Amino acid sequence: MVGPFQLLGIRHGPGAAILPTNVTRIHMEFAHKINDGHMGPKKFWREHLPRLKFWNPAIPMIVNRTTDQLGPATMTLYFRDDGAPAASKSELPQPSSSSTGHSKAPEPSEGERAVTIDMKNRRSEVILKDFMDMTGAVPVIPTPQEEAEMRDAAELKQRGEIDRERVRKMLEAERREAAMISQARSEAAALKAAA
Repeated sequence: MVGPFQLLGIRHGPGAAILPTNVTRIHMEFAHKINDGHMGPKKFWREHLPRLKFWNPAIPMIVNRTTDQLGPATMTLYFRDDGAPAASKSELPQPSSSSTGHSKAPEPSEGERAVTIDMKNRRSEVILKDFMDMTGAVPVIPTPQEEAEMRDAAELKQRGEIDRERVRKMLEAERREAAMISQARSEAAALKAAA
C-alpha cells in the first residue's frame, strides 16, 4: 500500500513533468544488471519514469530489459509530426514491456518521427536533462501545501532516524548488561562447583 508520503515522492521530484501533446510514446531498452554502462538507465527507470508515468498516464512507456550487458542502452522518443492527425491507441503498434528482450523499439508510424537518446555510460540526471530538452516537457512545481507536506515528511523521516539510533543504543546496552549478568552467573556457578 502506498502511503501519503510515498505518493508525494511519486508526484514531485526529478522526472515530475508534463509532456507536450506531440509526444506519442516512449521506449527504453537496457540490461538487467548495472554493469557495462547500464546503471544510469536503470536508475532513470526506477526513479524518474514513475513520475513521468504519474503525470502522463495516457502516453505509453515501454521498457525492454535484456540480459545483454554489452548491448545498447537507448531511449526512443516518438513524436507526432506537425499537422499529422493524432493516431488512436489502436493504430499505434504497442509492444508490452518485456524483461526478456522481446519488446524492441517499433518503427515510427506514418506521421510520426523517432528520436533516440543513447543512455549507456550516462548518469540518470544527464539522461533526464536530455529527455526534458528533447521533449520540451514542463516540470511540475509543487504547491505551497505540497511543499509543506514534503517538509513534514522530511522532518518525520529525520526524527525516525534519531529514534532508531536511540533504540539501537538502548538495545545494545541491554545486550551488554545481559551478557555481563550471564558471565557473572557462570563465574559464580564455577566458584560454587570448585568449592
